[in-house]
Amino acid sequence: MKQNIFIIIIYILIIGLGPLSCVKNDKKIIKKGWVTDFIDQFDFFNEKNWQDQLLWVNEEDQCYVRDGEFNTREVSNGSLKLRLISLDHERQCLDNVSKFGKYHPATRYVSARLTSKNLQEFTGGRWTARIKLNKAGEVGMFPAWWLLGARNNEPPVQEPDENVCWPLSGSGEIDIMEHHGQHGGQSGYVGRSILPLGNCDDGGDWWTNQVNSSSNLTEYNEYSVEWLDSDLVFRLNGIEVGRNVGIVEKLLEPMFAILNYAKISNERMDGKWEMEIDWVKHEKWVN
Repeated sequence: MKQNIFIIIIYILIIGLGPLSCVKNDKKIIKKGWVTDFIDQFDFFNEKNWQDQLLWVNEEDQCYVRDGEFNTREVSNGSLKLRLISLDHERQCLDNVSKFGKYHPATRYVSARLTSKNLQEFTGGRWTARIKLNKAGEVGMFPAWWLLGARNNEPPVQEPDENVCWPLSGSGEIDIMEHHGQHGGQSGYVGRSILPLGNCDDGGDWWTNQVNSSSNLTEYNEYSVEWLDSDLVFRLNGIEVGRNVGIVEKLLEPMFAILNYAKISNERMDGKWEMEIDWVKHEKWVN
């Protein structure tokens, strides 16, 4: 009888301590370091992550269109393709308007611009995208992977606090990968943070914080920017290629991502230029 009671007591103890053991084990697997809090691997076009952005900036020659019109945007085989395409005719572009209210003239060139504005926005951390181009070094090429402050007043304006003009605080800009065609050659690209020169009409300082880098642009590479202590660090495939020193406090604000392909010359082009994105992610640091 005593032996049976002893067995019952042991059984109760095992059952009672089981959950405590699980809790202890759970504590061991809490992640530290860089933790992914957003990723889009482009198995499909996720409208919870991206929306079209139509506007006219930088005197761009092309017209941004919605919903992948003319095959300017495609998600297939696990990647996003953004294309700048030359049409066989000119088309009107009255839905691309500058911040001064000027309408884009008719053009034969169309492209796509996607933003995560009001969908996926983060403060600090690290943004990375895995990208390749189908061509490099041609006149007018301007594919870009970059960030803007969440209070930016350019369309789409969907929240009351989106009333800050570029590049003032709240509408700051960080370029992670821009390829400037004829200036970049077959391998050159730049990253930078743009700081205001004064008010909106004074524009921004493009040059002080520019980081010039090179990669095999027509192969997949990971292009990142990371908030590290007081610096912004630019990385290629995880390796530091440059940093903007001591400016983090000026750009520690919620930011959204932009992917676009622009044409910034009046030179004729035929066919298509394509930027292919395998995935985009944001990570946060957990101590």
